[in-house]
Formats: sequence, C-alpha cells, structure tokens
Amino acid sequence: MVEVGLFDSLRRRGKDGQKAGTLRKATSSDTRHLEEWAASRHGVEAYVEPRTTVTETTVVLVAHDGEWTRRRIESLEAAQAFGKKRQMPVYEVARVGYPKRMREYTERQKRAKG
Repeated sequence: MVEVGLFDSLRRRGKDGQKAGTLRKATSSDTRHLEEWAASRHGVEAYVEPRTTVTETTVVLVAHDGEWTRRRIESLEAAQAFGKKRQMPVYEVARVGYPKRMREYTERQKRAKG
C-alpha cells in the first residue's frame, strides 16, 4: 500500500522529474561535456567548487585564455581522478580562488556583448 498525501500532486517537479528543492547529481553527460571541452582546448586546469545547499560539487575547467565551463561532478576525489587521467592540475576554489584569466575572459565577453 502506498500512502499519498493530499497535496502530493501539486508539488512541483523539475524537467528531469526530480522534486523541487532536490539536488541533481552529476551525470554521464556532465562528464562527457568536461572531457570534450578539455580535449578541444589547451592549458586546461580544473577548479573544484564544494557542495552547497543549492548545488552539488562542481568543477570549473579553465583554458589558457580564460575561457571556462562548469559542470557537476561527484566529488573532489572524482575531480582529482579526472585531472590525473588527463595530466591536468586540480585546485580547490576555497583554497586558491579563481584564476585572474577567468575573470578577465568573463569581462571581455561582457564588453563584447554590449
């Protein structure tokens, strides 16, 4: 027997069917994006962002020119394994911050848009 609350049908769900307010875990498409992105650029470094109440652990990949991308990753250990496999340095954002070239790239993109 399954108990159903009076308002269960009114609770919102995301595009992926998850209940609102639940954190989405890293998926194979997240990992695939990171792999493809890193393979198509050079001088890539990884910056791991810790899990928060709003998001799971994420990793930001930053290329030599400051271009960057962010995706979810399972854990700091998973990010370290990802970096080791690709001979890529992995840093914890909470310890070292973001690289200056990333901020400069973002600023250039804002100016170019307008």
